Amino acid sequence: MNLFNYKHLALIAAFVTALWACSGGGTDNPTPVNPTDQAGSNRKAMLTNIADNIILPSYANFKTKLDGMLIKSDAFTAKPDKTTLADFRQAWVEAYTEWQKVELFDVGPAEQYTLRNFFNIYPTNAAGIEEYITAGTGALDVASSYPKQGFPALDYLLNGLGTTDDAIVARYTTAPDAAKRIAYLKRLTTQMNTQFTTVYSAWTTGYRDTFIDCTALNAGCSTSKLVNSYVLNYERYIRSGKFGIPSGAMTNGTVAPGTVEGLYKKDISRMLAQTAHQASVDFFNGKSVKTGEEGPSLKSYLNALGTKDGSQGTLVTTLINNQFTAITQQLATLKPNLYNEVQTNNAAMVETYTQMQKITRMLKVDMTTAMSITITYTDNDGD
Repeated sequence: MNLFNYKHLALIAAFVTALWACSGGGTDNPTPVNPTDQAGSNRKAMLTNIADNIILPSYANFKTKLDGMLIKSDAFTAKPDKTTLADFRQAWVEAYTEWQKVELFDVGPAEQYTLRNFFNIYPTNAAGIEEYITAGTGALDVASSYPKQGFPALDYLLNGLGTTDDAIVARYTTAPDAAKRIAYLKRLTTQMNTQFTTVYSAWTTGYRDTFIDCTALNAGCSTSKLVNSYVLNYERYIRSGKFGIPSGAMTNGTVAPGTVEGLYKKDISRMLAQTAHQASVDFFNGKSVKTGEEGPSLKSYLNALGTKDGSQGTLVTTLINNQFTAITQQLATLKPNLYNEVQTNNAAMVETYTQMQKITRMLKVDMTTAMSITITYTDNDGD
């Protein structure tokens, strides 16, 4: 063996020794260092940051707002008047807004218990709600009941029963079915509290560790489930639900203003959309809910993979964030009442959908391809 080979053996031995030392070689169960496992390490860091600095604190913030709404609900049902109605309504707006920041976490317990179905299926079924109130009963855990509960149902019950607060309060005080209406309101808030408590408790009593430990890329592990739920939420519940369907962009031009989110408290519809969009932006960039700083994320993971656009040679994350910014700017051109925008300024609504369609393709195709993740859900709009 010549001197050249001896030198290389020495260098290799030194390198292995250094790796052994860095990996905790003195422990009983040393972790071997494999350079090809760097992507897995990045996923572990990403999942940890997402769990500890985004999902869990977002759920905690939502719990605070939901608890506040429950208190105001109890005060209203105990003494329905214009003051308690206004307080309940304001707490509902705050909780509904905060919901937009957690709806995208449809993974793990939220997926298992179909949390979204109990919180935000719209447009609400007002006729179905009235049937349940008249009957004094009705299952809340079947698919047909989902549009009869959650924030959209509360929107109807707090804002849609009359043109004045006096008229709405009368439905809970002097109307023949007032007692049944109060009882139904209590059922809805109790159901929301029960469903969310189940999901949040699962996260804080074991699922957090399960989530960050499942670092493989197969369909059953966290990264794949997380990315699928994230892209699905933006595609189906932000792009389509908030803009594509109401504007008619997805229905051959047939506008449907009655399908906007926040139908009865119409001046919050843009705010809800802006909040949901920004939550998606912050999630992509790994922005900590607690500190506002960026940590390991979908963006940093894609950057570690060196993913660039083939034609421009630009980092895909730069293109994605540029498109997110374009959408933020487009949303700002809309007036707060999207119900009216569909009827008087629908071209801007359609343009918002168009801009969201661009980011959907980037997330659903460019991002998932780079990450070797298979989209496991189906949509019927050709994406």
